[in-house]
Amino acid sequence: KTRSRGDGEPSRGRVRMTTTMAPSETLDRRSAARIGSIVIARHGQPHADRSVRIDHHGYRDWWAGYDRSSLHPDEKPPETLVQLAQASDFIFASTLPRAIHTAEMVAGGRQVITDPVFVEAPLPPPPVWGKRTPEAWGVWARISWWMGRHDGEESRKEAEIRAEAAVATLTAQALRGHNVLLCAHGWFNRMMRPVLRKQGWREVEDGGDAYWSYRRYEKLR
Repeated sequence: KTRSRGDGEPSRGRVRMTTTMAPSETLDRRSAARIGSIVIARHGQPHADRSVRIDHHGYRDWWAGYDRSSLHPDEKPPETLVQLAQASDFIFASTLPRAIHTAEMVAGGRQVITDPVFVEAPLPPPPVWGKRTPEAWGVWARISWWMGRHDGEESRKEAEIRAEAAVATLTAQALRGHNVLLCAHGWFNRMMRPVLRKQGWREVEDGGDAYWSYRRYEKLR
């Protein structure tokens, strides 16, 4: 007994079989049974003045300018990251200039795919008295945000959900056998780590958290 597609009544008798061949690329992926690696890198040093002392209002303005900044003119990518980019099938970056500039410097003229899902988690400063350096404000703001104060911007919970979407974007290619490189941001890169680990991705290289640093992940078998 069979039911034809879209028919309300069952049909009887001889069934005509049809075969649809998968694209050759898909067949190649199945036969290779290969899973690519994922490299997640932090951007290079932006062209921004970190020596100023500012209040929390000034830090908001400073951070907005930081988000518009590309890399410092003296920045050069490490050769190891350039080699990893050469071995990558896809190069991703967030839509912020410092991440795009970083990706372009290692991509060697190849296409860079930008996606806002990879942007940095927000840093709304708490309204506390005093003037501090941007680095000090960054610590205060991150702790405050992590504890739940988001001042109408993306919350920690929302960023954690976005981290899952970001990982899904990367693993969608790696699970098809592609090597993937992402150039993004320090804190949001951290937020993707537990998602990757939970899904069975192992950190096989740990380059730290400085500018131009990276971590490389491979899927556990």
